[in-house]
Amino acid sequence: MKRLFGFLAVLMVMSLVLGACGTPSATTEAPAAEAPTAEAPAAEEPTAEAPAAEAPTTGEKTVLNVWSFTNEILTMAVAFEKTHPDVDVVYTMIPMTNGEYQTKLLATLGTADVPDVVALEAAFVKSYVESDFLADIGDLQKYADELKVYPFVYEVGMHEGVHKAYSYQATPGALFYRRSLAKEYFGTDDPAQMQEILGDFDKYIEAAEVVKEKSGGNTYMVASNGDFQNLFFANREQPWVVDGKLTVDPMVEKMVETAKLFRDNGYEARATQWQEGWFAGMNDTLRDAAGNPKKVFSYFLPTWGLSYVLYPNSTSADGSSSTKGDWAVIEGPMPYQWGGTWLGVMKETKNMDLAKEFVRFCTLDEENLTNWATGVYTNEYLKAIDPTVPDDQYQAPGDFVGSQVVVEKIISFFDDSELSKFLGGQNPYGGFAAAAPRVNGRLMQGSDDAIQRALNDPLNSYLEGTITLDEMWKLWKDAVRNEFPDLVIEY
Repeated sequence: MKRLFGFLAVLMVMSLVLGACGTPSATTEAPAAEAPTAEAPAAEEPTAEAPAAEAPTTGEKTVLNVWSFTNEILTMAVAFEKTHPDVDVVYTMIPMTNGEYQTKLLATLGTADVPDVVALEAAFVKSYVESDFLADIGDLQKYADELKVYPFVYEVGMHEGVHKAYSYQATPGALFYRRSLAKEYFGTDDPAQMQEILGDFDKYIEAAEVVKEKSGGNTYMVASNGDFQNLFFANREQPWVVDGKLTVDPMVEKMVETAKLFRDNGYEARATQWQEGWFAGMNDTLRDAAGNPKKVFSYFLPTWGLSYVLYPNSTSADGSSSTKGDWAVIEGPMPYQWGGTWLGVMKETKNMDLAKEFVRFCTLDEENLTNWATGVYTNEYLKAIDPTVPDDQYQAPGDFVGSQVVVEKIISFFDDSELSKFLGGQNPYGGFAAAAPRVNGRLMQGSDDAIQRALNDPLNSYLEGTITLDEMWKLWKDAVRNEFPDLVIEY
């Protein structure tokens, strides 16, 4: 039954316009972050011995076909060619629009066109991991152990004890809040004290009332109720599907109750994620229907949300308003994870050893991860390897990597970084490092995205008061049944 659900989920995502992933892609609405200029520290050579790649044909380079939905991993592909001069990485980027990436990938199964390595976004990675498409690459786990990869990072890439994908990123979620507003409403902007004030969701709700009262309703605690849904989903005791049956964990019910509370009490700005109003709250240009200025106190965002969402949108398009330097980050009420990109090897590859080596290099190589996180991979660096690299191809510093060994070594690098200045002098890597160990990835299933998306419209109707709570649950379950007709659903 689990395998069936995984396969059905893969078919479902063919038509899905996917949400935000670890970095901007063809469908990501957040603009690319500026590249803070900083010289990265020299990376230590990785202590682990990499698996031997297959020998290239004499006089020719071995071709490795890598498919992705973003240009991000192209940076690593170029770096890989520097250390593997006998390899030619043929990089194919296919947008996720209307499920195009997944559709084309599935169409290659059983053909000579099947790629060697594939990138898998968080919204559909479990569908592939639970399928028979990916190879067992568990022999790479020894490198993950040596680099102390956060458990939730490699757990996502596992199914029934078999490792099928690894990620170079860890994407724990955090809470970003406005320092000036914190001082005004709570008398302090100190992250340690604010973590005490906002340390669980009951406290967060109490703080929302304080913000509303002291601002006269002109400051919202959060821009959208969608921002905190991930927290409740991540802290369930049970996954959505247990023994072939749809399970509604109490945390899901708590999420709906909280969303209704925030809507009815005016704690949220009623903005829609990834749309104009949501971004406007980041740079103080938010207005209500009557044109009155409004502010947003906090945003729930993951690691990549700092560099790719909050940082670039903290200044208005006309430059008249900016909140740079007025933000801080804390762990927040509950641990959660949002987004990320994993790499897997297709079972049908004819370059198994080389494909595994590429995955190891991208996700489990200490030097590469250090270079990736600290901004070594500038456009100049990449062009020195391959002059045909596009002028806008580079990796800015700040992405939070999955290795605790690397994280601990480079935390101090961000003490005086542009991102630190953006956070009022706070080191962002330190905040993410504190949040990452608390994240649990074991609940993720291939059917998650479809089940959670199916709740969106009924929930919005319930929050608007056009349907009852019972009607909301029924509409949701009907939608889930349409996606998964073999799933046992009790009404």
